Amino acid sequence: MNSPATPRISRSSRLPRLQLVWIVPLIAAAVGAWMIFRELYDHGPVITIEFANGSGVEAGKTVLEYKGVAVGLVKAVELNPDLNRVRVRVVIDKGAAALAAGGGQFWIVHPEIGFSGVRGLDTLLTGARLNVHPGKGPPAKQFTGLDKTPPPENSDKGRNFILQGDRLGSLTTGAPVFYREVKVGEVDTNRLADDATAVLVRIHVAAPYVDLVRTSTRFWNAGGFSFKVGLLGAELKNTSLESLVTGGVAFATPDTEPLAPPAPDGGVFQLTSEPDKEWLKWAPKIAIRSPETVSESPATPSVASALTKP
Repeated sequence: MNSPATPRISRSSRLPRLQLVWIVPLIAAAVGAWMIFRELYDHGPVITIEFANGSGVEAGKTVLEYKGVAVGLVKAVELNPDLNRVRVRVVIDKGAAALAAGGGQFWIVHPEIGFSGVRGLDTLLTGARLNVHPGKGPPAKQFTGLDKTPPPENSDKGRNFILQGDRLGSLTTGAPVFYREVKVGEVDTNRLADDATAVLVRIHVAAPYVDLVRTSTRFWNAGGFSFKVGLLGAELKNTSLESLVTGGVAFATPDTEPLAPPAPDGGVFQLTSEPDKEWLKWAPKIAIRSPETVSESPATPSVASALTKP
């Protein structure tokens, strides 16, 4: 019997198969390299923010927002070496790279319910997010996050004033400032005086109404509910519904002739718990500026921050 012939393997038939085997990994490597390149090309700087607490912040889910637009994404959340703070690493979009500037303020947005209103309620559904007030310094990569939402920025050309009182009462950030029960500004922030003997409240009066505040102006706490009973009967504190709910500041200016000069930006006034009856009768004639006139005038220099200390 003849033995079966030994099969012959042609090298020419093996080469195409070997080439096909390598094509798939090469394509995968090329696609991976392209994705890495696009990732590096599309995103901007990577910054690290330290918070006292990172509750609600998740890598790959929590976004950084500015003016309601997502401009970055949290890539990592970890404890710092001494375990007393949380480090959050954020990749900022290339088009928003200017947000990584010295002096920037970052904070975590959580639901807040208070006398001044409701904030961040949408985070109950979407989860926590980061927000930022951009700084004006040189590019930076390390930041210390705020423990709470900062006071709102005032974009108009109004003035800030400092009120000094015995107690805070119901005055919180965003509480209204009234003149003749018309809202003309709002409370920015508050803190204790350096010697802890008084409370300092910074208010912002909108540009059309800044001339109402004179060096002789008197301020008082217009918020809350007050009911007094005396020998002559009962007296209910006259206040608006808004100040009853949120707290507020009211002021009046003496109708002297001539009028006292306008108060400068950053002027300091005493804040009393209630007004004298004579103050409520003052009705000086003071021209206020229309919003159109204010928008065309040069910006008023901002007050040096008297309340930046914790």
